[in-house]
Amino acid sequence: MSLTSSVPVPSRDAGWRTIPNLISLLRLLCVPIFVWLLLGASKPLSAAILLGVLGGTDWVDGWIARKYDQGSAIGQVLDPVADRILLITAAVTLLIDGAVPLWIAALVLFREALISIAVLALAAAGAKRIEVQWVGKAGTLGLMFALPGFLLLTFSTGAIHDFLLVFTWSATIGGLLLSYWAAATYVPLARIALREGRSE
Repeated sequence: MSLTSSVPVPSRDAGWRTIPNLISLLRLLCVPIFVWLLLGASKPLSAAILLGVLGGTDWVDGWIARKYDQGSAIGQVLDPVADRILLITAAVTLLIDGAVPLWIAALVLFREALISIAVLALAAAGAKRIEVQWVGKAGTLGLMFALPGFLLLTFSTGAIHDFLLVFTWSATIGGLLLSYWAAATYVPLARIALREGRSE
């Protein structure tokens, strides 16, 4: 997850009534449904599928915005907010359910808290917006697929369990490494954005 959205802002702002913004809103509306499926209805398979679909749509809205020139200023805010809420909610919910190890959830939540604080601090200080970095989006995608993988591991067996085990841990390690690498790369970018924002 990055400091800004994957939805670009072109020279022509498409406004708020766009397909990418609708997708982001739908993702937000589906967050409580995911929580209910897992903790309320006790349907881990449905919850895992929904979480995987919601994670995959993180790339869909950006692709549509670039392909059909539907980037907007509100999308730059809405997209990362949806990402962060989804990832934090998923980590906390899976931790309560017992599907994900405590240390993994802690690393995910610590990183998201760190980025959230940084975003607010930079905005308050008048820094310019920092463009998205591919490594941050790749890290988010890895974690979005890793978390439902842990959920599926709780009831899978045989060869499917073995495959999910390798896939889930690969996505987890890769997602965490890329996410923290992205956080480190934003440090010099944040300094530049702060300096440019104050100079303007």
